[in-house]
Amino acid sequence: MQSSTDLRNLLKRIDRRGYPAYKDTKGMYQFQEYVLSIDHVQGDPFASPSRVSVHIKGKHAGFPKELFPDRHQRIALQDELTRQFAKRAEQFAFKAKGSGKSGLIGVSRCGQEVLERTACRIDPATGDMNFRMEIGFPAFGRTINAGELEKILFEFLPECVRHALIYKNLDAKRLRSIADLAEDQQYIREMLPKLGLCAFVADGSILPRESGTSVKPMQGGVKFCSPNELQVTLELPHRGRIRGMGIKKGVTLIVGGGYHGKSTLLKALELGVYDHIAGDGREYVITDSTAMKIRAEDGRIIQKTDISMFINNLPNGKDTVGFATEDASGSTSQAANVVESLEAGTNLLLIDEDTSATNFMIRDELMQRVIHRDMEPITPFIERIQELYEDYEVSTVIVAGSSGAYFHIADTIIQMDSYIPKDITEYAKKEAESFPMISVPKEKAARPHFKRCPAPSPEFRGSERIKLKTLGKEEIMINKQNINLRCVEQITDGEQVTALAYCMRYAQKHILDGKKDLRRIVEELEQELEKGSLSVLCESASGVCGMAMPRKQEIFACFNRYPKLRMKAGT
Repeated sequence: MQSSTDLRNLLKRIDRRGYPAYKDTKGMYQFQEYVLSIDHVQGDPFASPSRVSVHIKGKHAGFPKELFPDRHQRIALQDELTRQFAKRAEQFAFKAKGSGKSGLIGVSRCGQEVLERTACRIDPATGDMNFRMEIGFPAFGRTINAGELEKILFEFLPECVRHALIYKNLDAKRLRSIADLAEDQQYIREMLPKLGLCAFVADGSILPRESGTSVKPMQGGVKFCSPNELQVTLELPHRGRIRGMGIKKGVTLIVGGGYHGKSTLLKALELGVYDHIAGDGREYVITDSTAMKIRAEDGRIIQKTDISMFINNLPNGKDTVGFATEDASGSTSQAANVVESLEAGTNLLLIDEDTSATNFMIRDELMQRVIHRDMEPITPFIERIQELYEDYEVSTVIVAGSSGAYFHIADTIIQMDSYIPKDITEYAKKEAESFPMISVPKEKAARPHFKRCPAPSPEFRGSERIKLKTLGKEEIMINKQNINLRCVEQITDGEQVTALAYCMRYAQKHILDGKKDLRRIVEELEQELEKGSLSVLCESASGVCGMAMPRKQEIFACFNRYPKLRMKAGT
């Protein structure tokens, strides 16, 4: 390892030389309180920025172990430090002048959710910290401007480290409150199954957002107030007593007029699988962590999924036990999404009528009389929903605005009235007595099989480079093959998509063998992530600074939408 003085001298030597001379800076340099590692040097000022990391010994960082005794508190602390560093770095971005990306100091941009990221990693045993970022090495045209890089590495970066990553320079009370909030959120999450709940929404929560394009809470938004019949009181480790609405396991229906908050509540529930930062308004909206938002997804690829629970006896004789298509309809895509969620181990389905295929969700009594059951290949969701709970322990929350057919089979019916929930179960059930109940199949569906064994693609063999590219939260490109994630609605950060891309590559190269089924593959992938965090996915020692941990459910969803997966039916 070299010293910071060695780095300064090196910069002076290569000043005004051609840009490739920057490659000589790659290596590790001892600064006063940390080690600076230049992990990857860009080949051109217009190329992706250079990757740089800072390594701080636990004794220098100085964070007390009681701030991160558990994983959820450690992730919350890492998240806060990333936010603090990003604020500092923003003050210095592009103050070092030059062409292309010169002067860029790129740090992960955290949203409202608290996610584990490669940007900041604290060793739970030693407290040692590793912080990753991107820096645009300055140049005039393609000529090195070493003086500007010296300014970044010897002035700007130490300032950011000093005021964002060293405990004695931070607000200790704020850090303590963040750790306490993480523990309270985890406590609620652990209490849900013990109380027979699949979700909890605290009184006083602000669910509406500023706008359709903003994730921040609406100023002056209506505060959530739970109905007495569904009110649950919890005693949190730090905040103490908290009240809110408990959504019981089973079938829950959310109804109400347009613009009264039905979809807003559902959106809060679907993102309640993640912890949220203080001030978000949804800090205490906690949902079963396995919950999946289900919708119709016209045009998606389906690879040998057993959708026979919902669709059978197609007129063209197409197999629905190992259903495959490159252009699914609304009903077949939604059926596949439900079954694939069961495969991924979900305990809660979240469905909005507005984004569902009508013929998949319901066939009313009149339609059943006119078009007999033996003439209709689709068994609608309403006829399987109780079976899903009784036989698979999978609960469902449905937003409905136009059909009352689910009143008969719902366990709980919540009406949203100007963003305030009301329990109208008893009233709605009584009104439903005047209307015919839909008939259900006499026999239960055969349990879907999950023996789908993807084989590795030949292009992943050997040392040939695999090109990965992501487009926000919506798409992955592996070489020239696209994976469309536009309808996987619980992906909340583009860095999760980057991690999913690396998951696909890692699994292809190290796990897929044509014999393991998809559940085994994802399980092994999770084990690797647990052992080495996200860095295990990277082939190079320099790693990738812009990744965030996806859930198991999104890993399954990505595999299921990967056209080159070459899925085979297992035995």
